[in-house]
Amino acid sequence: MRDSSRPRSSARPVFVRHLLGIWARKSGHKEVPTVKRDHFDELLYQAIETELGGEQVYLKALECARNEDLRKEWQKYLDETREHQEILKRIFEAADLDISAESPGRKVVRHKAEGLVTAMEMALADAGPEAAQLVAAESVVEAETKDHQNWELLARCVEKTSGALSSELQKAYDQVGEEEAHHLFHTQGWARELWIDFLGMEAVMPPPEEEKNVKTQIGAARAEHQRDDYK
Repeated sequence: MRDSSRPRSSARPVFVRHLLGIWARKSGHKEVPTVKRDHFDELLYQAIETELGGEQVYLKALECARNEDLRKEWQKYLDETREHQEILKRIFEAADLDISAESPGRKVVRHKAEGLVTAMEMALADAGPEAAQLVAAESVVEAETKDHQNWELLARCVEKTSGALSSELQKAYDQVGEEEAHHLFHTQGWARELWIDFLGMEAVMPPPEEEKNVKTQIGAARAEHQRDDYK
């Protein structure tokens, strides 16, 4: 006879959970894992602010650019950054979020972008054209490091969301992911080679990352390791 004084557990017994797991695998049923929605929303707000700030960073970087190949590259990245803003708007619509809403993280991202623009203005005013170009390259790398991470995190959210939002995230990353990799890894190469040139050593410009069309961190490391082959 069951002791009625003992509380009944709400948890399923282990063997029941095991049987349900077998059924789920055999039937093809798969529960969609979830992401913390408020944190996901924060990532989106930071992502759009990163793209908006990135536009301002590129506009100022173009004022600093002296190398014509670099200028063409950054102009292309500026155009793509503006396209990424439009792509993010579709994600906001699918997420039913107000794209103009503020968040604590969004304010921080905006402040950092403004700081990068200010740094380039200082370099233009006080450090000379070569140094200003260096500061611009480093500023783009900083901005694109955050941007690249945003999109990689959004890609991880595809399987953690469902319906129209999941579909829009996947479509967006398919459009943007490779371009963001180019922005970051190629500009890292430019920043390195510009510094090498600034120091009076033999630089490789365009950098190997550009010549090899690097798309990954591993590819960037290989390109840097093989840079002497391009001299």
